[in-house]
Amino acid sequence: MDVAVADVLAVHQLYGRQSHAIDSGRAADWAATFTSDGEFRSPSYPAPSSGAAELIAFAERFHAQCATSGEVLRHVISTIEVLPAGPDALHARAYLQIIGTPAGEPSRLHRLTRIDDELVRTSSGLRIRRRTVHRDA
Repeated sequence: MDVAVADVLAVHQLYGRQSHAIDSGRAADWAATFTSDGEFRSPSYPAPSSGAAELIAFAERFHAQCATSGEVLRHVISTIEVLPAGPDALHARAYLQIIGTPAGEPSRLHRLTRIDDELVRTSSGLRIRRRTVHRDA
């Protein structure tokens, strides 16, 4: 089953908005790319973050750690595949690179991961219900 071009573009816009939000310290904007009960799971962190308050706190901690380290981190999402998952749902898979640039030094790759997202249509557009991050073994 094909996915409408408008849906593919909406996923790309969502990922762009999300990456720019977390990288610039806009924690509430990052959390708003998830549903109100959304969940973020990553092997890089000890426990999942669920719900708006936990997602905001996660993004605040992430940005604070970057500020403390003096390193600028950028999330780069690419090779996005969007699949149908129901009448008001999509599944997206992509690669996520986190690139760090310490002050006065060259950039370096922190992580190269895969993301699996369950996306749902809301009155505010597509939102992530659940993101699962995978590291290659």
